Amino acid sequence: MEKIMPNRLDRGFFMYQQEFEAKALEVLRSGWYVLGEEVSGFEREFAEYLGAKYCIGLASGLDALWIAFRVLGIGTGDEVIVQGNTYIASVMGITINGATPVFVEPDEYFNIDASKIEEKITDRTKAILVVHLYGQASNMEPIVKLCKKYNLKLVEDCAQSHGAKYGGRMTGTFGDIGCFSFYPSKNLGAFGDGGAIVTNDPKLADDVRVFRNYGSEKRYYNRVVGTNSRLDEIQAGLLRVRLSHMKELEEDKCRISQRYLKELNSPFVILPAVREKATHIWHQFVIRTSRRQELIDYLDSKGIGTIIHYPIPPHLSEAYKYLQISKGSLPITETYAASVLSIPMYNGMTEDEQSYVIDAINEWR
Repeated sequence: MEKIMPNRLDRGFFMYQQEFEAKALEVLRSGWYVLGEEVSGFEREFAEYLGAKYCIGLASGLDALWIAFRVLGIGTGDEVIVQGNTYIASVMGITINGATPVFVEPDEYFNIDASKIEEKITDRTKAILVVHLYGQASNMEPIVKLCKKYNLKLVEDCAQSHGAKYGGRMTGTFGDIGCFSFYPSKNLGAFGDGGAIVTNDPKLADDVRVFRNYGSEKRYYNRVVGTNSRLDEIQAGLLRVRLSHMKELEEDKCRISQRYLKELNSPFVILPAVREKATHIWHQFVIRTSRRQELIDYLDSKGIGTIIHYPIPPHLSEAYKYLQISKGSLPITETYAASVLSIPMYNGMTEDEQSYVIDAINEWR
């Protein structure tokens, strides 16, 4: 058997190859490549899919995050609460604007522990950034209540949670702004970089729409000092194709995850749990083990690839050394960083490939 990669992007392409190729040619032949009908069509369809009023396509998920805080007016002197065990882009969205991240430990589902947020709120706290990590919706009910109680903005990082729900409601629609990435490995992935902001607030939607296009709502008339962050026509068109197949893509990932949950039985591995009221769209299937490097080496010898999401938590990264947060300050975050491992999970994974992975892990001693 050929090496089993942790992710295979080509399989997702081949599932709908003819549709993707036809759409790419359609856009190329149209002669319109920036902010045209494909972008506006995708924005409309993705907002409808989520149950949101507005979607604004952007160049990346990181752009969605930092632009979100910019248009909310959050900057120097302000604090934003965020979980410790997220990808560093979540934190960059805060710090690019000059604001300070305040880290909270995660719960057993890898998402922010809602019971530990209130103790971190100060008079400088202006927002909570919720990250729906690995594809599972966070515990939104108490977080929404806290935001109302303390008059805080709520931003959701949905880079990994397209289609995940809490209490029947889509992630990205609970807060003031939902931020999405369409990086190729995401469940709703483009064929390059892409991102979006969703909101139900017409003013925020207008502000983002203007800001992404050099701060201009009319060509050469600039309302603010904005940026250049536009989802391009080809990516938008290809995303529309994939969005039309989201139901079967989600079902495919769920089928793979359910088999892992049912058949993986190694005593040395902790399987992921799913919260009551939440759904999981399995962007990653993340196990934990205290013998991670041994398992990585063993699986590699069997031709099975793995990825660590993420080996260095943001507070211990060189980039955030200036925050002066010492090792041991976030013990749960740091324990996860030392023990999490993502095993192969991708659309189009065959039963034989999955059987091989399951058998290898179960046989590991």
